[in-house]
Amino acid sequence: MNWEEGNSEKELLRLFQKGDEVAFNAIYVLYSKQLFRKIFHMVNDEHSAKELLQDLFMKIWENRKHIDPEKSFKSYLYTIGVNLVYDHFRKAGRDKQLASHLLLMAVDQYTHIEEAIVNKDNMNLIRSAVNKLPPQRKKVFILCKLEGKSYEEVSQELHISTSTIHDHMVKANYAVRSYLNSHPDLVAYSLAAIIFIY
Repeated sequence: MNWEEGNSEKELLRLFQKGDEVAFNAIYVLYSKQLFRKIFHMVNDEHSAKELLQDLFMKIWENRKHIDPEKSFKSYLYTIGVNLVYDHFRKAGRDKQLASHLLLMAVDQYTHIEEAIVNKDNMNLIRSAVNKLPPQRKKVFILCKLEGKSYEEVSQELHISTSTIHDHMVKANYAVRSYLNSHPDLVAYSLAAIIFIY
């Protein structure tokens, strides 16, 4: 079978559910490089990243019968990846170090997050941080971070200068980081999800 010549991902997943090793290899080829880059970006250690990637594919093989081809398989893979990375740090007793490390990266990469990836409590934590910003600052932050607009585009839309937008963003980034940093029990998983996805 050559899946890449004409079959859909849903058909591939149905074959995989039945234990088809060719389908499993096709899934590995499709997703392994991207997943490895994400994991390595988080753990910053090639050996650990390779082990976690192997664990990830072992898990999807063991749970293949529970995969729903109608749902986003990429989201499913990312959910497993986030949990594995989080467990990796937790087992090493480095929750605080993980949170500190990710806080430095998270706000700069904060974009739209699939709610399927981040659980309700963590999603609410991130929303709360953004919602505590002053109205204009919140609007600027959402336009720049969530919608990916440039300072120039936001300047035209809100009729304020790019220097004012920059000032809002600097203060918004600081405020969001400070808020997240005050919730260490929840922040590590939330930020792991943000960084892993993007």
